[in-house]
Amino acid sequence: MRISEAKEQVRPLLTKDRYDHSLRVAETAVVLAERYGVPADKAELAAVWHDHAKYRPKEELKHFIANSSLPQDLLEYHHELWHGPVGALLLEDEYGLKDRDIQNAVHYHTTGRANMTKMEMVIFLADYIEPGRAFPGVQEVREAAGTDLVRACWMAAKNTIHFLTNKQALVYPDTFHAYNDLTRKLTGGL
Repeated sequence: MRISEAKEQVRPLLTKDRYDHSLRVAETAVVLAERYGVPADKAELAAVWHDHAKYRPKEELKHFIANSSLPQDLLEYHHELWHGPVGALLLEDEYGLKDRDIQNAVHYHTTGRANMTKMEMVIFLADYIEPGRAFPGVQEVREAAGTDLVRACWMAAKNTIHFLTNKQALVYPDTFHAYNDLTRKLTGGL
C-alpha cells in the first residue's frame, strides 16, 4: 500500500485535528526510523494508520474485542486503549494490509509491551513526542529520542505510568511490562 492511498483512506475516519496529529506522527516516525535503522516506508504507514479506529463507536470496539482473539482483559480498562488493538486487526480485515510489523506497531502504540521491536518503539515514541504534543516531560523525551531509542521509550512509559497513577487510573499491564523490559535493557538487570 502506498502512503498516498493510506492517507486517502484514513482522512475520512478522523477529525481534522486527529488527522493532522497522524501526519505529524508519520513525519516524526520517518525521522526516528531513519535514525534507528527501521524501514521508513513501513514506519510512515504504521504512523498514518495508528489512530484510524479511534473514532469508531465504543460499543463497536467493545463488540470487536469480545468476538476476537484480542486479550479480553482489555475490556476491563479505559476504552481509549481499545483503538490500537482493534485497529491492528481491522488493517487486514478491512484494508487488506497484512504486514505484521505495521499491525503490531498500531496495536501497541498506546500501551507499549515487553520486547517491543524497533518498529513498535518508533511508533510508540513518535506518537508520544510528535511536535503537537505539549505536556510536562515531553521535551526531555524528545531530547532523549535524538540519541537513544530505548531510553526515550523508557521515559515515555515511565511518564505515562506516573500520569495515570497520579490520576488514580488503571494502568494496562502491557505498559508496566514495557517499562520493566526497557528498564532491564537500560540497566543490564535481570
